[in-house]
Amino acid sequence: MIALLALTLAAATLQADAPITCAGEHRQGAILVCRTAPGAQVTLGDLTERADGEGWIVMGHHRDAPSQAAFRVRHEGGVWESRVDVAAREYEIQRIDGLPPAMVTPPPDPEFQARLARENQAKGAAYASRWEGRGFLDGFEWPVTGRITGVYGSQRVLNGEPRRPHFGLDIAAPAGTPVLAPAGGVVTLADPDMYWEGGLVFIDHGQGFTGVFMHLDSIDVEVGDVVERGQVIGTVGATGRVTGPHLDWRVRWRDRQIDPEALLALDVSDLR
Repeated sequence: MIALLALTLAAATLQADAPITCAGEHRQGAILVCRTAPGAQVTLGDLTERADGEGWIVMGHHRDAPSQAAFRVRHEGGVWESRVDVAAREYEIQRIDGLPPAMVTPPPDPEFQARLARENQAKGAAYASRWEGRGFLDGFEWPVTGRITGVYGSQRVLNGEPRRPHFGLDIAAPAGTPVLAPAGGVVTLADPDMYWEGGLVFIDHGQGFTGVFMHLDSIDVEVGDVVERGQVIGTVGATGRVTGPHLDWRVRWRDRQIDPEALLALDVSDLR
């Protein structure tokens, strides 16, 4: 078992005697897969989680993470702490003025709001999954190939009002193109008719690290299915609130939205 040192470091990078090793980057929107003592509590910023029985833990930085974050490991009464620099990113911001007010803020509709509430409840329950498998250790591949039409972190400002940033990666492809699981996991949501997302699948890749696949034309999996990397989970469509067929691929760790492209270069072989 890795011995933990009761000390505080001011260094921005982990030192050789750190009780935790990680693959990935300390960067806005990035994922980290780390290994430490089994059962250790690990804090990154304002979130604390526990490593599994073999010491694996998944973490990430959200889109607007501050320039520094606390990085702390607690185990068997020992505490090791550092502060890490979090690299900033530039995001595409599009400003559109002169729109009719109803296009910016639609009038309230009780039936519509009730539907959104039901769907948000279903998504919230799926995000609460904590699968004990480790699909994230096998690496990630593209769920579909095609032209990139939308990137993580971009945002529109409509009539001076900032809208919610786009947290996915939009990949244009013909309707009916197979969508593959980018990594193994368990299906926690499979719904063919969400208002915003249309056909929607959630896959917990381990520890609640969830992949989201939107606007599907068809769905080939059910809740509870354990899927392997490369397995077909559905097909590209234009369902939900879209203008054409594409896959919107998103990734979330706890309440933090992660850039899907950050997964593709992740290599955990040195941690095994």
